[in-house]
Amino acid sequence: MIVWVRQERFRCPVATAILALTFYVLADTAYAQRVVSGEAYEQLKKNVQSELDERHGTALSTDEVFPGATAAFILQDGRLASFATGYSDIEEKVKMAPEARMPSGSIGKTYVAAVALSLCAEGTLDLDGKISRWLGAESWFERMPNGETITLRNLLNHSSGLVDHVFEPNSGFQEYAKEHLSPENTNVKFDPRDLVHFVLDRKPLFPAGEGFGYTDTGYVLVGLVIEQASGATYYEELRKRMLRPLGLTRTTAQNKRVVPGLAQGYAPVSNQLFGVPLKVVAQGAFLFDPSIEWTGGGLVNNSQDLVRWAKALYEGDVMDEPYLDALLSSVAKSDQGSDASGRAYGYGLGVSIAKTELGTTFGHGGFFPGYNSQLAYYPEYETAIAMQINTDSSNIEDHFAAIAKIVIDALTEE
Repeated sequence: MIVWVRQERFRCPVATAILALTFYVLADTAYAQRVVSGEAYEQLKKNVQSELDERHGTALSTDEVFPGATAAFILQDGRLASFATGYSDIEEKVKMAPEARMPSGSIGKTYVAAVALSLCAEGTLDLDGKISRWLGAESWFERMPNGETITLRNLLNHSSGLVDHVFEPNSGFQEYAKEHLSPENTNVKFDPRDLVHFVLDRKPLFPAGEGFGYTDTGYVLVGLVIEQASGATYYEELRKRMLRPLGLTRTTAQNKRVVPGLAQGYAPVSNQLFGVPLKVVAQGAFLFDPSIEWTGGGLVNNSQDLVRWAKALYEGDVMDEPYLDALLSSVAKSDQGSDASGRAYGYGLGVSIAKTELGTTFGHGGFFPGYNSQLAYYPEYETAIAMQINTDSSNIEDHFAAIAKIVIDALTEE
């Protein structure tokens, strides 16, 4: 049984909301006034670039290197620096550029959760309302495990008890993908409801609200709820509520094969799992329909837009009404302890709250055939860092940690 950190409704009294925002954003800001400027700032950028350059390589079957990468950080004062190394395309000798764009995988869940919370703030959705209100009329809903008890909050923090259709053994999805994601199937288009069918009639992992089980399927259901409640597509709501107001012009829907500025992706892992080609792009277009991820991720970004998004999201600039209390306190798995400020480690609403050697982070990782991405916001320093690489076989967590250490160390040097 989960011990919930906090279970209040999203629409809390103003005083409570202000205190919550103060607690999550301003607590532990011992280094908040640290400013890296002049020669120190230029040296920081050189150090990040040097670390990236040392780590890239053309071997595609090892965790130690990656063909190419972009990275970016944004500091407390809003200064943003971006970097690139290696190749966007090894064979064609195309250099990676800081503006290069790549799918960001499950980092897209941070945007899905924000759209859902925005609808909650307006009163259209209720975090603790049953999803049967919006999806109960679907012909397949009565076959959904825990269908009558799952709430929107359960989907957003992975406490629904649903299995993950992507990696669940014997779900049938990987066989389905191998059949439908080959370059020969140029006319295949995916309906999100097709993905839901891979979890129907299966035994739930646990009763809704009583455990944690990461599942892309749950976020596909969130997308369906958003569209039923808003009367618009998820991507329309995202553009209207988040992307346009924040000027995130390098972030677009991952629902078309042709993507301007798209880096080549190398997919030795996904070639085995899902049958995609080793090189997933030809002439600027995906060789398979990338919409198969939908609200499990579903966005093409670059590192610059990712850090701008994280800073806005976790500093309270995404919506008019306070939302950070719900975002950060709805932790589905609270047995991992908490930091000095009392923040519980675990998974909130589309956010992983993690303990690292550099302090608490809010963020997410992302995997998509041919790519890996990592995004983290460090509340103690009001700094966000992102990295994207164009292979799905390299251990981006280790590469990212090395870059993050350089940045955070620069903020703590006397």
